[in-house]
Amino acid sequence: MTSNGLRGAASIRLFSYGTLQLQQVQVETLGRTLAGNADALIGFKQTLLEITDPEVLKISGERFHPVVVASSDPTDTVAGTVFWITPEELAAADRYEVSDYQRVEAKLASGGRAWVYVKA
Repeated sequence: MTSNGLRGAASIRLFSYGTLQLQQVQVETLGRTLAGNADALIGFKQTLLEITDPEVLKISGERFHPVVVASSDPTDTVAGTVFWITPEELAAADRYEVSDYQRVEAKLASGGRAWVYVKA
């Protein structure tokens, strides 16, 4: 499939501030390396979460993963990357994220909206 063909199918915006930005996680989880644009999540703060799921630990190689929580300060932001992905890739990302995370749609500094995984 050409990159243009994939771009046409990649109609979903996913914002990542953590391990989904890592090439090895993208390849293991989504089957390809993603290209994205820098952006920021508005009204959230970042903290760390200890991961105990053996499969996620194996894929990421990281025991502590970033997680974001809604902030009472609308000027709080979390830097990250927006990726265009397919519905199948979104389903794969859902499987990768442990139950401590939930997927929500959120506003970005660029003015757009994207799916993002936040603390459940």
